[in-house]
Amino acid sequence: MLPQETMISFIIPAYNEELELSATIAAIHGAASGTAQPCEVIVADDASTDATPEIASHAGAKVIRINRRQIAAARNAGARAAQGEYLFFVDADTRINRSHITQAIAALEAGYSGGVARVAVDGFVPLWGRILLRAFCALYFGLNLGAGAFLFTTRRNFEEIGGFDEQYFVGEEVYFSLALRKLGRFKVLREPILTSGRKLRMYPAKQIFSNFFSVIIGGRRVARSRARLRLWYDGKREKHAA
Repeated sequence: MLPQETMISFIIPAYNEELELSATIAAIHGAASGTAQPCEVIVADDASTDATPEIASHAGAKVIRINRRQIAAARNAGARAAQGEYLFFVDADTRINRSHITQAIAALEAGYSGGVARVAVDGFVPLWGRILLRAFCALYFGLNLGAGAFLFTTRRNFEEIGGFDEQYFVGEEVYFSLALRKLGRFKVLREPILTSGRKLRMYPAKQIFSNFFSVIIGGRRVARSRARLRLWYDGKREKHAA
């Protein structure tokens, strides 16, 4: 049994996520409903120009506003507003279930510094995208790294490592998980979360490979430049759910 007095804070960074957000929050509420834990959902709205903040509020989330257009900054702002001892960072296009919560907290109670879950994507994804995703997940999670779609840790550990490094506009979850690994074991949950495959549907293979290789080759220099990361920051969204 989980300690009933320990609050869970679910922190969702969001920019123009009116299509995906309500289902993400509903999945969190459904996942948390059977845990007997007090919980809160915080949406860190980062300069949305659509109905994201209204949808979040209507779905029962606490909305905080920032104007940074940076994922790391949005996650940190949400964590600062959170009251929970357990911090769960969930992307606005990602669905979790109860086992992700119970297994994550079991890991934290067992002394893990934090963790992540493997990833599956929704809807149709072209063949090249499925191959890329499978290869990426095998390598990435094999290296015991954290993916931004779903990350968890304790408030104490979050504060000890200084949160997400706001020097970076991409890859901040890698540095976050590496910092947590210095505090203790880092857990990769086997059951995958379900996240949107929209990038693999909306962008051609050439553009995705070009962007990924530019980050790999350019390293920190590219990761610190929003202007060079259009794949992550151009704001392009699907008009219909997958």
